[in-house]
Amino acid sequence: QGQLVESGGGLVQTGGSLRLSCVASGRSIAYAGMGWFRQAPGKEREFVAYTYWIPGRTYYADSVKGRFTISRDDTKNTVYLQMDSLKPEDTAVYYCASRRSGSYWITSSYDYWGQGTQVTVAS
Repeated sequence: QGQLVESGGGLVQTGGSLRLSCVASGRSIAYAGMGWFRQAPGKEREFVAYTYWIPGRTYYADSVKGRFTISRDDTKNTVYLQMDSLKPEDTAVYYCASRRSGSYWITSSYDYWGQGTQVTVAS
């Protein structure tokens, strides 16, 4: 069984930046599509960003496009989410996940999830 562990969350002011990391253990992320999702209190988990195993093929939710950047380092078995120009509405628990099959923007397409890391953006 593999495991995904997120880190890098915290409290930041509006306009600030954070870099989230997701380290996989017990399994390789090479050739795996990896996604970031987030869940705010009282809301459903929503898609944020996705990277195919092919370098450069990335996709973003409209709400974060131009502000967030997903990247991966397969040699470190790690996926990153660089978050810039943060807004209060970005406040949520952020999860990384490994895609099994299906549409990348749907949670049911993923079979491994991390425990999440809290991001809070103060206004």
